[in-house]
Amino acid sequence: MADEIQLVVFMLKQGDVVCEYGVPITQVQEIITMTRPTQLPQAPDFVEGIINLRGKIIPIIDLKKRFQMGASDITSETRSVVVEVEGHTVGIIVDEVSEVLRLANSDIEPPPAVVGGITAEYLTGVGKIEGRLLILLDMNKILSESEKADLVGVASSD
Repeated sequence: MADEIQLVVFMLKQGDVVCEYGVPITQVQEIITMTRPTQLPQAPDFVEGIINLRGKIIPIIDLKKRFQMGASDITSETRSVVVEVEGHTVGIIVDEVSEVLRLANSDIEPPPAVVGGITAEYLTGVGKIEGRLLILLDMNKILSESEKADLVGVASSD
């Protein structure tokens, strides 16, 4: 196994506070410009709706709502990061995708119990790079089992 990981780095902004997050590039299918999703009745609060991505219906999740950071403002920088969550394709709304980078495993610390309201269950660690801290997310744990089951009904069958 390599002694480094490659990450897609994105930002979530809350007022003047900007938090940087990283997900392994192996979990990211693509990054697309944000389009307005079709809303669904009785969907969980953080599910913005669904989009048609080249013939496949995928749910779109507002990561800021999921982390209880308020709703995302859609700007020209807003992106939907299309990821695999335990075999299901999901789009997550982020304020801005900044870069793809390599991070040495030696620069990753275990996650603290809570980071900015995000519990440690979502985190794989905190990366340190050039004076910055990257919160490393485990996309497979972003949703609870019951939420994943709810989303299976939303998305087209695989």
